[in-house]
Amino acid sequence: METATTATAADLSAFALELGGALSGVHRATRRRVRGELSLAPLSGAQVELLRLVAQSPGIGVSAAARELNLAGNSVSTLVNQLIAKHYLRREPSSADRRAAVLDATDAGRERLTRWADERTRLLAEQLAQIAPEQLDALRAAVPALRRLAAGLTGYRAEGVDRAMSDIEASE
Repeated sequence: METATTATAADLSAFALELGGALSGVHRATRRRVRGELSLAPLSGAQVELLRLVAQSPGIGVSAAARELNLAGNSVSTLVNQLIAKHYLRREPSSADRRAAVLDATDAGRERLTRWADERTRLLAEQLAQIAPEQLDALRAAVPALRRLAAGLTGYRAEGVDRAMSDIEASE
């Protein structure tokens, strides 16, 4: 197997296409199965990202959330309003600055995230149990490289990041 330093640009491009397809397939199939098992109304990918961020950072403001998600403030405000309407988020005045608002996940929002994560873990573990031991070892060995890849991609700020708002298919 070639390393990244000896692989040609064409080899890396072909592998990137194959890897992207495989990861997208796992993500898409997992999302559909979990949604079906839990009978949850779909949320967009951007809604889920915001809900997760707020659950991990209670008291975060809209501007800080927008910076963290690489979205425009008005886009995050729209997402906040949508999640408030679904009773997954609440917005309250900041105790430090009454002109600013802070966000917190509701019990329903946290429960949804927990149920989703638990069901996703159960489904993935069920499928991992069906994989041959050598393939399971290969997947285990790939996790650090996938984390590094994700970290590298996270640092990338694409132009037109607000397209996430219109990506209805990228739900949970």
